[in-house]
Amino acid sequence: MSLYGIMRTGVSGMNAQADRLSTVAENVANVNTTGYKSSSCEFSSLLLTTCPAGYQSGSVMSTIRTMVGTQGGLANTSSLTDLAVSGDGFFVVADEDGAPYLTRAGNFVANGDGVLVNAAGFELLGYRLNPDQPDVTVNGYTNLGNIDLEDLALAASPSRTGAFIANLPADADNVSASDLPSGNTAGSTFTAKSSLLTYDNLGGEVKLDLYYSKMADETWELSVYDSALAAGGGGFPYSSGPLATQILNFNPANGDLASGEPGTIDIPIPDGATFSLDISGLSQLSTDYVVISANADGNPPSGAELVEISRDGLIYASYDNGTRVPVFRIPLAHVTSPDMLSPLAGNVYMTTSESGDVEIGFPQTGGLGDLISNALEQSTVDLAGELTVMIDAQRSYTANSKVFQTGSELMDVLVNLKR
Repeated sequence: MSLYGIMRTGVSGMNAQADRLSTVAENVANVNTTGYKSSSCEFSSLLLTTCPAGYQSGSVMSTIRTMVGTQGGLANTSSLTDLAVSGDGFFVVADEDGAPYLTRAGNFVANGDGVLVNAAGFELLGYRLNPDQPDVTVNGYTNLGNIDLEDLALAASPSRTGAFIANLPADADNVSASDLPSGNTAGSTFTAKSSLLTYDNLGGEVKLDLYYSKMADETWELSVYDSALAAGGGGFPYSSGPLATQILNFNPANGDLASGEPGTIDIPIPDGATFSLDISGLSQLSTDYVVISANADGNPPSGAELVEISRDGLIYASYDNGTRVPVFRIPLAHVTSPDMLSPLAGNVYMTTSESGDVEIGFPQTGGLGDLISNALEQSTVDLAGELTVMIDAQRSYTANSKVFQTGSELMDVLVNLKR
């Protein structure tokens, strides 16, 4: 047996218990830190090769584990931009240099530039909708950008999709072929008319006039005009022909559009994108002309305010004209082994070879959790448990110091044998 080995083992034990106390100190200090995940100190023994001459004491090694995958409790708040993840997933954030990191700390507020940042100063990253769904790179951060709420008031997007659901009266009189709206003559007649508001590329309003004309039993014509080109008193003749025309055939058995009929009509909006109008919900029944629902996407460059962040990550804005549209979408990141992420200052994490590569998706898809607005994830620290560990570590540190002290005293005995 080596007396030096006894002392080295005692020092090893004291160092290990000091590491344990360090994790306790850090956990207690962060008991109220949003999204903080508690750490623990795990021990493993290091044994030296023994020989017949005597036992050689080894040492103890400490490893710090952070329970990143543990779900913290959710606390309700009054701020719409306070966000929490319920389930699997991390927010993707960036530092001032644009480097991406992962975090569960969702205490975001708009800074002076309107960008959402958390308490540690990291910017929340998301996808801008224009208005299409974003092009997501599953295994990387491509196309992600900061969420700038200041930009909402000037944002404008053209109308690209919409839907029109209505009933056309089956018992209406037929319109003469020479008087159909598609001819754009002063004497044009029609069975029913509605207007639909859309937007061009610059956010300008484009009102579409939709004319429905019964040509024969179960056969109708739909003609679409730009309302701005109507005659001085309104109506025909327009200064330009129809933007689009479509013949509609209905099934006499149930009044629905006949099989094989197009479910959409593409309308080229002046100074805008092609607008695809879904008309598959049209019917022809023996009752009055009734519009059941009509809508079109797009929005003008008007004043806006943030109104909602949904559980699937969509951020909605409400504009002065009453439209409510999604403007951003917040993704969540996933790694195979969250507990093997490397924790960094600011309550953020970086991927490692042990954690696996990052995968990007959206809340409520692919096993990812829900995004909860007006809530924050609390620290996972159990204060009572940490104080218990503190007492235990203190006792163990003292015991290891006694081992060192005993070895030192034995060394004194050995040295004094010469005297």
